[in-house]
Amino acid sequence: MSPRSILSERPFLALCLALFGPMISACTGGAAGHSPSNATSSVGDASPGDASGAADAGDSGTDGGDCGVPSSFKWSSTGPILSPISDPAHDLVAIKDPSVVYYDNKWNVFVSTVDTGGNYSIAYMSFPDWSQTASASIYYLDQNPTFFGYHAAPQVFYFTPQNKWYLIYQSGPPQYSTNTDVGNPAGWTAPASFFSTEPAVVTQNQGSGGWLDFWVICDTANCYLFFSDDNGTFYRSQTTIDSFPNGFTNTVVVMQDAEASQLFEASNVYLMKGTGQYLALIEAFDATSGEHRYFRSWTADSLDGTWTPLQDTFAAPFAATSNITFTGLPWTADISHGEMIRAGYDETLTIDTCNLQYLYQGFDPSAPTSPYNGIPWQLALLTKTN
Repeated sequence: MSPRSILSERPFLALCLALFGPMISACTGGAAGHSPSNATSSVGDASPGDASGAADAGDSGTDGGDCGVPSSFKWSSTGPILSPISDPAHDLVAIKDPSVVYYDNKWNVFVSTVDTGGNYSIAYMSFPDWSQTASASIYYLDQNPTFFGYHAAPQVFYFTPQNKWYLIYQSGPPQYSTNTDVGNPAGWTAPASFFSTEPAVVTQNQGSGGWLDFWVICDTANCYLFFSDDNGTFYRSQTTIDSFPNGFTNTVVVMQDAEASQLFEASNVYLMKGTGQYLALIEAFDATSGEHRYFRSWTADSLDGTWTPLQDTFAAPFAATSNITFTGLPWTADISHGEMIRAGYDETLTIDTCNLQYLYQGFDPSAPTSPYNGIPWQLALLTKTN
């Protein structure tokens, strides 16, 4: 999310039992390699809670899976598992806005970082499984000669038609870089823009906000760019899959809410495997949540279709402190900007509703919330338990 945003914006088995009890079969999973040439995975169907990752990354989601569209959500949460890692050039207060894929026998995580001066950057971490996050090293993309200045809120995926990785992010407007190897953070190309100018519909609706939190997902014919404006508006642009990343036009308002905080930011959109339906998640806060962050959810039959509310209140949310069980005292009162653990890593952004996990940001409730860029965000993992 942008600095413009406001807050009203050990044995492995023992650790796995503690963190992922409902998915205990994952504790015995193995791992295997992947081939980027066809964007598929050879890791089988092990739970994404272990180091073996996900099922077929090239799966379009039209078969397999038998859990359907969830009608409700209950979660268990770890405590913080990824925290700021400073170096002499980056004195951090927060890591946030994660995007994650399992590829090449490891979790590849991209995050926004915020330093003590309020400066944002994008960083990369990797580790073989969630029990080893404490030993993860961090690479700041601003070490790359062409990657200087403000960049934040990353999204990563493998674009099968071009056999390359894409990193989407905000630099004010939406931008992207490409890479042939997601595990080589020095290999990202110079930032390039999707648009030459801000679409008129955004200018007309954003008020004092600004477009942010950009998210790409593709079907077999088109790629769609979703984003928000902190003014209660959720947008979509599209281009053909053959033209991507060029040609984004037809920017339209997907949803609006007169109470801006009810349709705020940090949107994710996924294909639910085996259902033919899509899931949209958008961060919100309101009086019912005590002005703390939580996620609402919607479903649609197509990416350019109408979104129907699923679980979309604090009392019945996608994810909020109201439907999360913590071990001991809750470590955070806010469930904020995150990413689903996907069933693959390609442009279809497919998730397996039989094995739902969500990597999210939160912070110690006793920490000050002003200034916003001083909030000490950390990352934790949700596992669906119902």
